[in-house]
Amino acid sequence: MTGFSAADHGYMAHALRLAERGAWTTRPNPMVGCVIVQGDRVVGEGFHQRAGGPHAEVFALRAAGARARGATAYVSLEPCAHHGRTPPCALALIEAGVSRVVAAMRDPFPQVDGGGFELLRAAGIEVHYGLLETQARELNRGFLSRCERGRPWLRIKLGSSLDARTAMASGESKWITGEAARQDVQRWRARASAILTGAGTVLADDPALTVRLADGSAFAPPLRVVLDAQLRTLAQPKVRDGTAPTLYLHAPGVVAPEIAGVEFAAVGLHQGRLDLHAVLRLLAERGINEVQVEAGATLSGALLRAGLADELLVYMAPLLLGDDARPLLAGLGIERMAQRIPLQLLDSRQLGQDLRLRLRPC
Repeated sequence: MTGFSAADHGYMAHALRLAERGAWTTRPNPMVGCVIVQGDRVVGEGFHQRAGGPHAEVFALRAAGARARGATAYVSLEPCAHHGRTPPCALALIEAGVSRVVAAMRDPFPQVDGGGFELLRAAGIEVHYGLLETQARELNRGFLSRCERGRPWLRIKLGSSLDARTAMASGESKWITGEAARQDVQRWRARASAILTGAGTVLADDPALTVRLADGSAFAPPLRVVLDAQLRTLAQPKVRDGTAPTLYLHAPGVVAPEIAGVEFAAVGLHQGRLDLHAVLRLLAERGINEVQVEAGATLSGALLRAGLADELLVYMAPLLLGDDARPLLAGLGIERMAQRIPLQLLDSRQLGQDLRLRLRPC
């Protein structure tokens, strides 16, 4: 809606900044921030820190105490209305006596989806929403993708030379990008609910696919997902070393062994390969909000060709590998200019000598 004041915008922007502080720890829950304002003074604030713990509203109300009565609560997402692992936040706001609630957006989660607003209005609380909704949706794009599309938000991470090559013909690839770019990848991994790769990458590189943050920040380890139709990669130990959960997705009829701490699941085939749409549906059912793909040219290209890539994260190094080196993406089937895939550049950033481009298919 319209009619929000400059002060409303400022308080909601603060709530969104608070929400983002939970980016590495709240999944499968959304990131939420809350600011309690009495008059023109912030009397309480908080953010959802981890799944199963108190929600943002609870932290903010604890800080505000009795000063919450008659105050305005700014929340980056509709307060929940159901009993999950914690009581409904809408009831907490009612019991605290706030007089007005301003939310950035409605929560599409089926057990909420307007129910929080209904509870608040029924208690006589003034409710408005839609303030900085675009920014709120961007913040929780993974959670919203799972709720609204039935699949996670999918981000493909790529590292390349200036001539869009990812490795020498022999497969040698360490290191194309520098340390600053590699640390930035770790931060994006920490945000992801799952890191997905293919059998070819596991066989070639034996990757660990874990988060390694230099500053020691807290994070919830992402699920490692290996697409391996025939389970050819089980001899490669790093991806199932116990430091993070691991899920192998294989073809129907393949007998999976029992390995402590490792899960297996069958996925149907499409044209002889694992059905990528089915893979993402399965991950959504497991509460996965964001997937970061770290795979070779074939799987990355297949996801882009299938229309499943929501975002590309490209780290480009100022060096040349030549036309015999391996390409950035394979199998796109582009033969004419009319088939080209246009991309929107969201932002660019220099990291050491490397350039990071964040792009989305138009």
